[in-house]
Order: sequence, then C-alpha cells, then structure tokens
Amino acid sequence: MEWLDPTFFTALFSIILIDLVLAGDNAIVIGLAARNLPKEHQKKAIIWGTVGAIVIRAVATLIVVWLLKLPALLLIGGIVLIWIAYKLLVDKKDHDIQAKTNLWPAIQTIIIADAVMGFDNVMAVAGASHGSFLLVVVGLLISVPIMVWGSTLFIRWMEKFPWIMYIGAGVLAFTAGKMLTEDPMVHTWFAANPIVKWLLVVLVVAGVLIAGLWKKLFGFFVSINDKGHLTIPQELVEEADIHPDDSFLARRDEKGRLVLVKSNG
Repeated sequence: MEWLDPTFFTALFSIILIDLVLAGDNAIVIGLAARNLPKEHQKKAIIWGTVGAIVIRAVATLIVVWLLKLPALLLIGGIVLIWIAYKLLVDKKDHDIQAKTNLWPAIQTIIIADAVMGFDNVMAVAGASHGSFLLVVVGLLISVPIMVWGSTLFIRWMEKFPWIMYIGAGVLAFTAGKMLTEDPMVHTWFAANPIVKWLLVVLVVAGVLIAGLWKKLFGFFVSINDKGHLTIPQELVEEADIHPDDSFLARRDEKGRLVLVKSNG
C-alpha cells in the first residue's frame, strides 16, 4: 500500500473514523479523572495521561497488526469485530471513574482506564490497517488530538445525529467482513470467488446494522402474561434501577401515557 494510493486514503479514513467513534468515551474518562485536580495540574494530567495512553495503544495495535498475519487470527479478529460493531449500537456505557486530587494518580488513572477500554479500538484499527504500521501511526496522530480537544463536540454530534454511530458501526462491520475473507487460510479461495467475498461482506454489514436497529426498536419491549404480570427486559431493569421489593403507582403523564412511578424511593 503506497502513499497517494486511493486504497491508502480509504483505509486511513476508516481508521480515523473508528478512532473517533470508539474513543469518544475514552476522552470522557480523561475529563473525569482530572476534574478534581487544581487548575494548574489539569492540563498536565490530560497531556501526559493522553501521551501515555497513545504510546500504550500504538504499541498494542502494532502487536495486534503483527499477530493478525498469523493463520486463523484474522478469522477470529473478524468475528470479535462483528461483536464490537453490534455492541457499539446497543450498549449504554457507564463511566465509573474516580476523580483524583493529585497529578500522578490522575495520570495513572487516565492511562489504565484507556488501556482497559481501548481493546475494541486496538482490534478495529489493526483490522482496518491491512498490516500497515504506517497507517496505524498516521491514523493515531490525526485522530487522537481531535478526540482529546474536540471530544465534547463530537460526542454531542453523535447524540444529536445517531446516524453517525451507524456509519461507524458499518465501517467496523465492513472491516470485520474483509478480515474474514483475507485470512491466509481462506484468502486464495475468496480471491478466486470475488462475488462470494463481497456478498459475505455486505451480509456482515447488513446483519450488524439490522441487528442493532432491531435491538434499539424492540429490545426494550415489556411482555405480559395471561395473569397480567409484566416481564421487564434486563436492560430496563438496570437503567431504571428496579429491585424486586420496589412498589409502583400507576399514573398518566401530560400526554395521557401510563407511567409507573416508584412509591418507595
């Protein structure tokens, strides 16, 4: 893959988009960890914490890029990336990060939290790089500053325009599909059958997007049995903090919809 090659820039765009979509939460972690520091230390914590996180992520990504050259690992990575793309669409991420009051502990928190949360990013970028270390480094150099200094704006965009998340998930799924077809164990067969290759890639992308949309539309439905008992999905139970001993009162809101209100808390 050469400079000025359209394939290079297409892969680079994919890496930047993946970095931004998957790393937005990591930027929130940076802010949470540094929020209780004195003003003169906040900037230092953000800068050094980010530098440490970038170094760890770059090294981890380069290692994964090398590992994905081994037989069967692209297949495994593709399957993992399909799951990551689906979870991107359906997961609600919580940021339980303790704010630090001293500079070094805040830097440590930023680096450790980014390393733990960055697995999906590392796997996705490694897959999109097509084995190019240069693409990984250039992508990080472009996307990380945007993530750190423009993260709040980008996150607001994703909240205001949910389709951005679907584009990101589509890029992840596309990358996953190509990984599945480019593993050394199956690459020759798919190269000889390009129609089957691209059909599989399209099916992977469509499957992820449809499954994510289906979960969004129907995954939170409450069911009722013949005795009038309601069954609430686990996601709603966690989000509403519902416990078995809770009591509820039924009321109607201003639009006439029935609302269950906790009567014991």
